[in-house]
Amino acid sequence: MSLTRKGFLRMLGLGALAAGSKAYGLPSRPLEKARAAAGKLKITGVEIYLFDIGLTSPFRIAIGTMTAANELLVRVRTDQGLTGIGEACPFPPITGETQATNAAAARAIRDMIVGRDPLAIDDLLRLIGPVVHSNPSAVAAFDMAFFDILGQAAGLPLFRLLGGTKSVFETDITTSIDTLEKMTAESKGYADGGYKTLKVKVGLDPDEDYARLAAIRSAVGPKIALRVDANQGWTVPQAVYALRKLEPLSIQFCEQPVLASDTAGLAAVRDRSPIPIMADEALFGPADAVKLIRAGACDTFNIKLMKAGGILNSVRIAHIADAANMRCMVGCMLESRLGLTAAAHVVSSQANIVYADLDGNSEHAADPVIGGIAVKAGTLTMPETPGLGCDVDPAFVKKLTRI
Repeated sequence: MSLTRKGFLRMLGLGALAAGSKAYGLPSRPLEKARAAAGKLKITGVEIYLFDIGLTSPFRIAIGTMTAANELLVRVRTDQGLTGIGEACPFPPITGETQATNAAAARAIRDMIVGRDPLAIDDLLRLIGPVVHSNPSAVAAFDMAFFDILGQAAGLPLFRLLGGTKSVFETDITTSIDTLEKMTAESKGYADGGYKTLKVKVGLDPDEDYARLAAIRSAVGPKIALRVDANQGWTVPQAVYALRKLEPLSIQFCEQPVLASDTAGLAAVRDRSPIPIMADEALFGPADAVKLIRAGACDTFNIKLMKAGGILNSVRIAHIADAANMRCMVGCMLESRLGLTAAAHVVSSQANIVYADLDGNSEHAADPVIGGIAVKAGTLTMPETPGLGCDVDPAFVKKLTRI
């Protein structure tokens, strides 16, 4: 019996079908139903709340002081019963936003997205993207909610949906600017409590900054990793002087030593510094990442969802850095564990994100978040529930002002 090529291929196809869907990865009926349901998802409503959380003490950096976390909470509801949540954390000294500007932006975004598909995240971010220039935190809140819905629809924790495997990793904790005695005592308390990495705010007088760091290094010993963050507080000559003076203290890296707008100055500091330089305020979105790499202005990036406009742009920045063989950190403002959990999903999803600074709620007077990341002595454990894996206590939400 002769067999044509067409006939052979037809028989091969029938054989594959006969072998069963399990062996050949054919979709099962539940998966087909899930895909069909996801394809019908539509945004039916958005709730916006003023999400105010007090601080136990003022948080001071070189360019400003915050006395409360005045944020927004958003809930994006769909016609299939899935609801995504997100958080906007404006930090006026860095992003120029306020809770009021975020609220106005959120109302505008709400009007844009009702009736649309929440899983079409790229399309949605292109639609609301222009808002990122003035209110990146507001965009980040909606971006989080979209990804939360996506993870729930897929039945996977977001970091696993994004291809990540890091379910446990280390975060640092920050000591803000205060007297030498208070900063030293606070840093030693963190080290005694099990934290292996400390971040110390600097950026005032370089000699005073050195005195504080020398006292902290003496108090915590040589095994604790120390990072410093100048928050644009030094001039170029001051930065070079300070970083050379700090070299014997074994500083891991220095964040944003000079003005964010001074790319050439940042590159000059990097060329002359014995300590690696990390860009923070100079890096908002993916275009900034390209500019900084071309200028040779830094060794590493500090990615923050509140600057980048959320998860999608943060992952894009990490990919750009990876292409340039550059490592990254994901940092934060003063987010609750909701925003910090979203940021942690980004850390967990990208191999070249090797540092984490996810301590924004360490000075919060309350923790209204249910589920989410768990942090013990600097060790952060990811939630394994679908989506972001967290929510906000309904009793706490009832007390919030709804817009």
